[in-house]
Amino acid sequence: MSIPNEALQKLVQEIETQAITAQREINVVKAAVASKQRDVRMLELTSTEVKQLDNDTKVYEGIGKMFMFAPINNVQTRLASETAELKSDISSLDKKLHYLETTHKNSREHIDQIFKSSGR
Repeated sequence: MSIPNEALQKLVQEIETQAITAQREINVVKAAVASKQRDVRMLELTSTEVKQLDNDTKVYEGIGKMFMFAPINNVQTRLASETAELKSDISSLDKKLHYLETTHKNSREHIDQIFKSSGR
């Protein structure tokens, strides 16, 4: 019981499309992870610098085109919450990346399997 060539070609094209789409999404997710990791590193460096300051030091945050005074505790809290949020985002992107890599791998394996079985 063999599958007709037209159906086989259509099946291979669909799987190939899935593989290409997964590869594109993998590249997008990898870029997003790298960007978020850079942001986390910047926040951690900023947090380290702020922690070294005395409690009576005046700290200003950029808001649009101006700077506004902010208590050091508020700045540290904001930096910590932004870092935690970015790490959470990175974690979810890593899960998505694993799913996409598995999808891509499975698509390639299915294509190879189809070619091997049609060659017999």
